[in-house]
Amino acid sequence: MTQGHKSRARSRRPAHGDPSLPEIEAHAESFRHARKARSNILIEDYIELIADLIEDGNEARQIDIAARLGVAQPTVARMLGRLADEGLIVRRPYRGVFLTDEGKRVARASRERHRIVEAFLLSIGVSAETARIDAEGIEHHVSAETLDIFRRLAERASA
Repeated sequence: MTQGHKSRARSRRPAHGDPSLPEIEAHAESFRHARKARSNILIEDYIELIADLIEDGNEARQIDIAARLGVAQPTVARMLGRLADEGLIVRRPYRGVFLTDEGKRVARASRERHRIVEAFLLSIGVSAETARIDAEGIEHHVSAETLDIFRRLAERASA
């Protein structure tokens, strides 16, 4: 295939199938975004939980993290190792897990996204329990643009 054929193949729609399919590169980008969000979900969930445990009792212990997430302690130990490697937490022997400044930033951003999504869902009539549960999943996938619109609509509804 010549160079000209390659670039046309990447940018045009398939000749068959659903005419509503997005352009190939745009379609691929949406899947790349979804994969990146999925890879961040666990990290953000752990960081957010660690922040909550620290605020509640000044310490986040591996046993408490495992119990709250409903997973085994070895699973938590592996993730804590990953979070430490990424500079998001510090583990202290015979103490607990503590967030680094970067970990605190991630926790704040995740909480803010959750708060905005939940407020938006409540503003359109979703029950409080369902809004809380749904926001937990949506917060990891929502774009900055959509999040901003959710925030504005929720603020308008509460005004």
